[in-house]
Amino acid sequence: MYIAGIDVGGTNTDAALIKDNEVVATGKVPTDHVNLVESTAAALETILGSYRGTEPLELHLSTTLSTNSIVEGRGDPALVLAVPGPGMRIEDLRLGFAVHQLSGSVDHRGREVAPIDREEVKAAMNAAREAGMEVLAVVGKFSHRNPSQELTIEALAREGDYRFRHITLGHRLSGRPNFPRRLATSYLNASVAGQQARFVEMVRRLMLEGRNIGKVYLLKADGGTMTLEDSLVRPVETILSGPAASLMGARALSNHQEGNAIIVDIGGTTTDMAVQAAGEPVFQPQGAEIAGHRTLVPALFVRSIGLGGDSEIRVLCRRENGQTSRQLVIGPKRAGIPAALGGSRPTPTDAAVVLGMTSVGDVHRARKAVAELAGALGIGVEETARKIIDGFVRQLVEAVEDIYQYLESRPVYTVSELLAPRDIRPRVLIGLGGPAQVFIPLAARAMGIDWEVLPYHEEANAIGAAASRPTAAVTYHADTALGVAAVPEMDYTGEIQKAMLFDIRKAREEARRWAIEKGKELGVLDPDDIAIVEEESFNVVRGFYTIGRIFTIRAQVRPQVRRIVPGAERGEPNAVQQS
Repeated sequence: MYIAGIDVGGTNTDAALIKDNEVVATGKVPTDHVNLVESTAAALETILGSYRGTEPLELHLSTTLSTNSIVEGRGDPALVLAVPGPGMRIEDLRLGFAVHQLSGSVDHRGREVAPIDREEVKAAMNAAREAGMEVLAVVGKFSHRNPSQELTIEALAREGDYRFRHITLGHRLSGRPNFPRRLATSYLNASVAGQQARFVEMVRRLMLEGRNIGKVYLLKADGGTMTLEDSLVRPVETILSGPAASLMGARALSNHQEGNAIIVDIGGTTTDMAVQAAGEPVFQPQGAEIAGHRTLVPALFVRSIGLGGDSEIRVLCRRENGQTSRQLVIGPKRAGIPAALGGSRPTPTDAAVVLGMTSVGDVHRARKAVAELAGALGIGVEETARKIIDGFVRQLVEAVEDIYQYLESRPVYTVSELLAPRDIRPRVLIGLGGPAQVFIPLAARAMGIDWEVLPYHEEANAIGAAASRPTAAVTYHADTALGVAAVPEMDYTGEIQKAMLFDIRKAREEARRWAIEKGKELGVLDPDDIAIVEEESFNVVRGFYTIGRIFTIRAQVRPQVRRIVPGAERGEPNAVQQS
């Protein structure tokens, strides 16, 4: 079976072709941020010459589309209708977007306390239509317990002539509590839905151009994949897929599958860092955070800094006590392509070229660019280049230290459990990205740990995208006192049979059963791929008597990655060394 993985990065779009867990071909083209589909098609063309199959090619995409749209504020204006119930002031949440508050409420156990006002809903949607809004988000405070009011508002929106191209319902995005995060998640989902729909349409046109493409999957923030069709419903889940591809590439290629590691992807524009603890990737327990928005999107723990091979380098002058000092500042902006490759400004890559640490491009052009900095500093070209390299390594090591200081101050979660071990410090630095061979050994030496530069380190993100498998999570909520159960992500509410005999074991079984059903939709058939990732239960007490229990179980089709071995395309081993 052939799988093509494509990762759209800030500088380049990488492609990898895999057959039976072996790399057959890799390719790279510059990223066209104006037309990401063109970049995707061009990258795909670089590897299709090695495709020898007759069956349709499976395509896995890691795209920056939703991320860029949110970060740059280019999403569509959305009508956000909220049903918070009594006692909450939406304006106090400081969400950063407008919310229209509706009457009606559902209590914390899922019981409707007050119905919605249908005329109020219609008036809000009429006003949105007149303002030209074409996307809608609907969020009830306790809709994850009872989504009936959200569903009623959706029905009203579809019955009238409101011309909504997309409708997001909060309960379908996550069954977890946290009303402010569900509001933010729903708003972002609605705002990027239009761009995602256009992207999907262009991908479908790509599929019709004689390339024999079958199923198409998109990488998500949790390191798993979703179908092209699901991305139309939940496009927000594709945010931060690029950093997720880094970690999954390391999981697919690294020799260090166990223990603690820091995974560092050094690109041209940014460096992404992820953490492996006790052999498993660390997750953000509440959900991804992007552009100041806290969401419920399941996500790997990743931190990015503006430091890369193409980073801008400036000379900063300071005058203190009558003395003028000059120092180099690297990043966070990108200078452009390195001078060695035809650019006009010096970059860290040029410093590495000057010192003979890499042989890319024209060394004379690199020296000329670095010489301009050397003149401003009043030192030689080689010494300036060494200062650039040392400064880059210092910033990278400081960023890694910041990550571990942050994680050590709070609980650390993996997909399997809340980690009990206190020591999560890395034993190895795993590197990928174009400049990895230059900077990873130096950073590991500074940290006093072992290091590994992955094979195919320049295309490892694309390999990670190709190697990732589908994931999904469901939340099973049961209230035995009321005799009701709900799985909001599946639009299910129903009765509990023999409620008084229902216990935590039965709740786990039901959560797993629903997760298995969800897994079947994704083509995941092995029950061992299902994990219980969260659970809570407490008694319902009336007077002095326990009259029932409430269970909330979250089950997940866990992120998995195929192990990839070097193939005929390039049989290089991992570069591994002890510090």
